Amino acid sequence: MEQRRNPTQPTSDAVEHRPVFMPRVNSDNLVKTDMVRFERHVGFASRQKKKSINDMHQVIRKKYGFSHVLELSSKSGNKLSFLLSPLSLKLTNEDGSQYSVENAFQSSMIFEDGGPYTDLLSAPPRQARKDERLMTSGELIGYNYLGMEWSVEPLTTFYDWLYVNALKQNPQLHEEVMQYQAFTDLEFNPKKRIHCAAYALAMFVALNKRELLDNVEDPMTFFNLYHEFKISNTENLLEAGWV
Repeated sequence: MEQRRNPTQPTSDAVEHRPVFMPRVNSDNLVKTDMVRFERHVGFASRQKKKSINDMHQVIRKKYGFSHVLELSSKSGNKLSFLLSPLSLKLTNEDGSQYSVENAFQSSMIFEDGGPYTDLLSAPPRQARKDERLMTSGELIGYNYLGMEWSVEPLTTFYDWLYVNALKQNPQLHEEVMQYQAFTDLEFNPKKRIHCAAYALAMFVALNKRELLDNVEDPMTFFNLYHEFKISNTENLLEAGWV
């Protein structure tokens, strides 16, 4: 009889590593980041991606005892994941204009040789993300969102601010979001990029549970959170050699 494989013990020739982001309430940090080892189902078909997500979440449930884990990528097949995607979630500005988190972020980048490319505010989100100028304009040196300037340090601060504020402005999503104990994104590879909506989502949940969402619209208030708490996303990944 063929022995069935335990999904929490992936084979050495089919192993993937992805981070899981867990909101924290009674700790020094807002989000705990851990790397998860799970079986990778090779292939680009959606069913293969879903198998990988299921195996990853099975490992997380067994390791942490969680019953509610949300995959944020489009491969999850979850309607909530679509609504929470940075491609869909919109930020409303003081003048009433609305832009997706993705458009706001990509259109705000300032490089050594160009930017910000504000025309990306009105581009399809996926197109904005892949705009060639973002790859050929030199080193990223800052952000400017509708006249609001941000430094590149601390890492991910500006992106997290956009996402947290966009979600705060969509209270119809809050009740369901708050039911989840951890968040993942199969498509996020920390060896290739550092900004991750699943991490920002976990931060939102932590801030909400701690009743710290007041005044996060103010960049300085949000910036101070990075000094008050240990922001563990890039720090933990750097320490582990994943970034």
